[in-house]
Amino acid sequence: MNNLTAAALTGLLAAGMLLPSCTKDGVQPGSTSLPVAAATTNSAVAVNGVMMQAFYWDVPTSTASGTWWQNLGAKSQELSDAGITALWLPPAYKGGSSTDVGYGVYDRYDLGEFNQKGTVATRYGTISQLQSAITSLHGKGIQVYEDMVMNHLTWADAQETVNGNTVYTRFNYAGRGSTYSTYRWSSANFTGTQQAPNNGWYQWKSWDFQPYANNDAYDNLLGSEIQYNGNTANQNETINWGNWITTKLSLDGYRLDATKHIYTPYVNQWLDAVKGTSGRFAVSEAWFRNLTDLNNYAAATGGRTSLFDVPLHYTFQDMSNGNGSWDMRGLQFAGFTEANGALSVSFVDNHDTDQQGGALYSPVTNLKMLAYAYILTRAKGYPCVFYRDFYEYGLGAQIKKLIAIRKANAYGAANEYTTVNDTDVYAYSRAGDSTHPGLLVMLNDGSTGRSKTITTPFKSATLTDKTGNSTATVTTDANGTGVFPVNARSYSVWVPGTGATTPPTTGTTAVSFNVTYSGTVSGQDVYVLGNTAQLGTWNTANAIKLSGATYPVWKGTINLTSGTAVQYKYIRKDAAGNVLYEGGTNRSFTPSGTSMTRTETWQ
Repeated sequence: MNNLTAAALTGLLAAGMLLPSCTKDGVQPGSTSLPVAAATTNSAVAVNGVMMQAFYWDVPTSTASGTWWQNLGAKSQELSDAGITALWLPPAYKGGSSTDVGYGVYDRYDLGEFNQKGTVATRYGTISQLQSAITSLHGKGIQVYEDMVMNHLTWADAQETVNGNTVYTRFNYAGRGSTYSTYRWSSANFTGTQQAPNNGWYQWKSWDFQPYANNDAYDNLLGSEIQYNGNTANQNETINWGNWITTKLSLDGYRLDATKHIYTPYVNQWLDAVKGTSGRFAVSEAWFRNLTDLNNYAAATGGRTSLFDVPLHYTFQDMSNGNGSWDMRGLQFAGFTEANGALSVSFVDNHDTDQQGGALYSPVTNLKMLAYAYILTRAKGYPCVFYRDFYEYGLGAQIKKLIAIRKANAYGAANEYTTVNDTDVYAYSRAGDSTHPGLLVMLNDGSTGRSKTITTPFKSATLTDKTGNSTATVTTDANGTGVFPVNARSYSVWVPGTGATTPPTTGTTAVSFNVTYSGTVSGQDVYVLGNTAQLGTWNTANAIKLSGATYPVWKGTINLTSGTAVQYKYIRKDAAGNVLYEGGTNRSFTPSGTSMTRTETWQ
C-alpha cells in the first residue's frame, strides 16, 4: 500500500494519531554485507500462471455472498474457470475499526477472532470465513498470497512519555491477551511515531536507514515506525508472526508491503527465515518509478523476492494519457519485466493507482485492454490482474479470453518487431513449442484500422484472431510472411491453426554448459538447475550434475527442447544436500539448432 484516500485519512484519527498512507520498500545504500540469493521459480507459480489482486480500496463490507472473504470463496470456481491461478489477499489482520482497510495495522495476530477496537470481524470478515474461503480456493487449485505489512503499527492502546513528550505507542491487546503471542509493543520497539494531525513525526531513535534514490526511499512511513536495524527482539517477533500466519492460513506466498521503507537487510532476513526454500512465492512492493532504482533494489534483495513492475505501469499510463498520440514503440523491451523477467510481476492497475485522492493515483483509463494484451502474452513476467478491472469495470470477458490464449499459445521464443512497429502499431510474437502453436499480438492505439506485413515464425500457416476482434483470416507464405490487420484502438492475437505445414519448433538442441568456478572443496560439485523438466524444474534434488574433470571448468551436455526459452542458474551442492546458488539474476536463452555451447563464469 502506498497512500490512503482523503476519506480514509479522515477516518484514521485515533489516539491522537493520523495515519496517512501505507507503502514500504527499502535498500540500504552503501551496505556491503547484503547476502545474495539466486532468483528462483516457486512451486506456487503455475506455468503461465496469472495472479489476481483480489481487492481494491474500500471494498464493500457486505456483498451478495456475505463478507468479502465469503465473496472470494464463492467466486473460487469462476476464478478457476477464468484461469486465475493465485489470489493476492488484502491484509487480513485487525486495524483500528471494522472499516479499516488493513494497512493501519493494530494487531497482526487478530485475523477477525477477538473483540478489539470495537469489532471481532475485520473489514473483510472473520477468521473462520477467511479460512473457509482459502479452503475453497485451494480446492479449485488457486494459490493464496497474503499481504504482509511489517513497517509499522497504529491505533495504540495507551500513552507513554518519551523524553518528556507524550506519545501513543503502547499496545496491550487486552482483547486477545496472550493467545498466539505474549509480545507487547511500546516506545522501546519504535524509532518514532506520528503525532496528532499536522504535528508531523516525533523521533527518539535513529531511523533504520538514511534516504536514498533521490529521497524516494526513506524509513518513516506512518504510525509507529518499527525498529529492525539492531533490534533482535523485533526481528524475531516479526519472523515468528510470519511463520505463524503462514501455517494458520496455509499460505502459498506473500506480498510484502512498502518495502522501500523497511531496512533491506531485514527484508532479506525475513524472507530467508519465513519463505526460505519452501517454494512459496514472494513479491515486494518497492515503488520505484525509476528502472535503475528498481534494478538496484532487485540486486540488494538478491533474488529472494519478485518485484512489481512499477515502471511498466507508468508506461501504460503514458499510453493511456496519450490516448492515440503516444508512440507505441515505447512498449518495446519495456520496464522491469524486460530487464529482469524472472523477478517481475507485471500489472496494469492496482488499489493505489486506482484510488482517487491517493498519492499514487495514476489509472490506465484509456486503451486498458491493450495493456492487458501486452502483459498476458509476454514471455517474461508474472502478470497480475486487478479485481476491479475484471469484475467492476467490464473487462472480465476480454481478460478471461486473453488468459485462455496465454495458457494455450504463449510459449516459445519471443520476438520484438522493431522494424515493423510505428507510432500507432506494436507487434510481438511467441514462436510456440512442440506442443503449443504460438501467437502474434498486435496493438493499435490509432484512430484507424491498420495492416502490417510481418514475417512470423509460422510458415505456410493459416492464422485467425483468437480474441475475435478481427474476423479476417491470414495465410502466410513459406517464409512465414503475411499481412495482418488490427482494428482501430484495438488489439488482435493471431494464432496458427492446423494449416501450418512446418511446426513452429520441434526436436532438441544439445546444449553444452561450461562454467568456470573454483569455489568447491572435496565433496562439493557444481550443477545446473532451471525452469524446465530437463533442467530439474527448480528442484535442487533434480539438478543436473556437471563434470569437474577439467576443473575449474565444470562441463555437461543436456538435450533441451528447441525453441523453448529456458531460465537457469548454477548451484554448488554436497552429498548432504547443502546448496549454494550463484548470485545475480536468472540466466536465460532459447535453444536452437542441433547444438549450442554456453561458456560462462560463476556469478
